[in-house]
Order: sequence, then C-alpha cells, then structure tokens
Amino acid sequence: MTGIVLADDEVLLRKALSALLPLEGGITVLAEAEDGAAAVGAVLEHQPDVLVIDLEMPGTDGLEALAQLQRLRPDQTVLMLTRHARPGVLRRALRLGVRGFVSKSAEPAHIAEVIRG
Repeated sequence: MTGIVLADDEVLLRKALSALLPLEGGITVLAEAEDGAAAVGAVLEHQPDVLVIDLEMPGTDGLEALAQLQRLRPDQTVLMLTRHARPGVLRRALRLGVRGFVSKSAEPAHIAEVIRG
C-alpha cells in the first residue's frame, strides 16, 4: 500500500482525486492539504511514501513547499500536478527533488499508475 499526501488548492479536484485514487488499488490518502504550508505540515506528520502536490497554489506554492521539504525531509518522493508548466519551472522542480510530473487533466488511473511507479 502506498500512502500519499495530496496537496491542491482546487477543492473539487483534491476531493475527487482523494476519493478516486484509492479505488485504483494500492493507494491510501493519508492527508489532504489546501496549500504548500499545509502540505509541509502533513508530510512531516504523516510521512507519506509520495507527496502529490500542485505546482501553483496561493500563499506557499508547490515549489516553495518543496524547498522547505528538501531541508526537512530530503528523501521525500514527490509527484507534481500541473496544468501548464514552463521549462524553467520544471527544471527548478527537478532540482528540488520532484520525481515526476502529471497533468491535472490525466485520468485518475494514469495518476495512480504514476504514483505506484
């Protein structure tokens, strides 16, 4: 079983993924977060196998959260959700330890497959 923290400011998307990903098998949603600051707190509290985090969020965005986690939990596996990412942003995310990217428009089955991988 792969435990995840799911961080996205879009409530509908976050709640939908939280409900759908466990149905794909092998995934447990340990916590949800509405922004990067809450994501950092949830990761430190729950120590998930994978943090699934949105790139763009108000307040502390995904990249800032990753910068904090790189100092606090440097081996954390991270999958970044995004709609449109510019190459410079993607390079920065990779430097911060992101292991993969997936589009928010992807099928839940595909997102689950990437998480399990």
